[in-house]
Amino acid sequence: MASLVCTLQDHQDDVNWCAFSTKLLATCSGDKTIRIYNTSDFSELPFSPLSGHGYSVHCCCFSACGQFLASCSTDATTMVWSMTTGDIEAVLEHPGRSPVRICAISPDSVHLVSGASDGTLALWDFPSKQLRRTTAVSDTTMVACSFSPCSQMFVSGSTYGDLRLWDLNVNQLHAEKNAHDLGVSSCAFAPSILSGGQVVQFRVASCGQDCLLKIWAISKFSSGACKMQLLHILSDQSAPVLCCAYSSDGQLLVSGSVDKSVTIYDATNAVLLHKLNQHARYVTACACSATSPLIATGSMDKSVNIWRLENGCDSWQKGGKSLPQETAQMSNNGRASAGRSKLLVADWSEEDVSEWLVEEGLQGLVDKFRTNNIDGTELLSLTKETLASELHIESVGLRSKVLRKVEELKSDSVCSGVPDEFTCPITRELMREPVIAADGYSYEREAIESWIHTKNRTSPMTNLPLLTTLLTPNHTLKMAIGRWRTSH
Repeated sequence: MASLVCTLQDHQDDVNWCAFSTKLLATCSGDKTIRIYNTSDFSELPFSPLSGHGYSVHCCCFSACGQFLASCSTDATTMVWSMTTGDIEAVLEHPGRSPVRICAISPDSVHLVSGASDGTLALWDFPSKQLRRTTAVSDTTMVACSFSPCSQMFVSGSTYGDLRLWDLNVNQLHAEKNAHDLGVSSCAFAPSILSGGQVVQFRVASCGQDCLLKIWAISKFSSGACKMQLLHILSDQSAPVLCCAYSSDGQLLVSGSVDKSVTIYDATNAVLLHKLNQHARYVTACACSATSPLIATGSMDKSVNIWRLENGCDSWQKGGKSLPQETAQMSNNGRASAGRSKLLVADWSEEDVSEWLVEEGLQGLVDKFRTNNIDGTELLSLTKETLASELHIESVGLRSKVLRKVEELKSDSVCSGVPDEFTCPITRELMREPVIAADGYSYEREAIESWIHTKNRTSPMTNLPLLTTLLTPNHTLKMAIGRWRTSH
């Protein structure tokens, strides 16, 4: 049985990744930030959100002790943050200055690997933050990476559809070139090592654009040779599978999909245990807690759901902690807020308006608003005159506070629920001056001009050279955005 504990709705754009340490949860987003939560009650830490990246943050991961967090971004950097102060400890610029799509820290915290849009992999010495090795796979984008539990190997996945196994000298040990048709989305080593005689065996999960989740056996022989064998194909999701993660003991395997579902499997027997359907858009991130029977799932609906497995695996049952009762209570509040946040304010019911008043500290006005049947449409049309003459709110200060909160709502509604085609692929924000670049994509003028200036004239979308830096105003798109803003 899996139940929703709470919903975190602090990000302003797609949630791209979730990661647990023993005490913290980190989430990162297209809004350029990383948010850090205490897993005891899922309150946000005082130094959160972490703001340092210039563009979308694609991935984040903790060091083994949880003292540091690494994050990578379209801005071509991997940043290392202190989890004591929230300060930036190091900025690692990826070779070639290409957007970094994935990063991973080895279980022994000795190495960090980062993968980029130009197909390069960079291996860093984590304690010194110095670059050790680089390699590249041509004509692809690195989007997935995971270290083996022994920290001596790592596997990478790319949009070409291949899975490749590497040693710490970045020598390729094995290549599975058709692991996923149309491209790999994510991959993860199971935490256990199976040893027998002259062979050491690992389990790896991968998922991709072919709508499949696969479990592989990797055998490493004493001679140094490696063999990769497909064990299971899981096809319980009806659209591309974007993320996968093992539980801390390897008994469970979680995945998230474009079909908005989260699946939880018995990883040993490849049996589906649960299918969760709480997110409103693509599920892009999933992570399992190492110390509690908790799963975090992130989505393009900008939310992170925290799930509790009532009959979790043994290690969780023995060593896990129970969340306090007030955290469980957040579940209902999270569900209510999640439902209302997916609506335009104009579509709010009278009950939605009442809930909003309570959240904004205006609970004393709930009865007045209910008596006058104020729904979302009426709320947006309130004026000082109607507040005074029809709702009989005598306090000038209170009337001003209500109107200020309504104006904030109007402003927020412009920034939420924005159609993807109206957002800049670089900034992930609503475009004001859309222009068409030589790659055929539309961008915010200021963002693409800055990109061209710093990225050596490559396309942010294809990573191919731009034949020209000429930018053409997209008047049709600008008018469409204007009409959308007016109607919302």
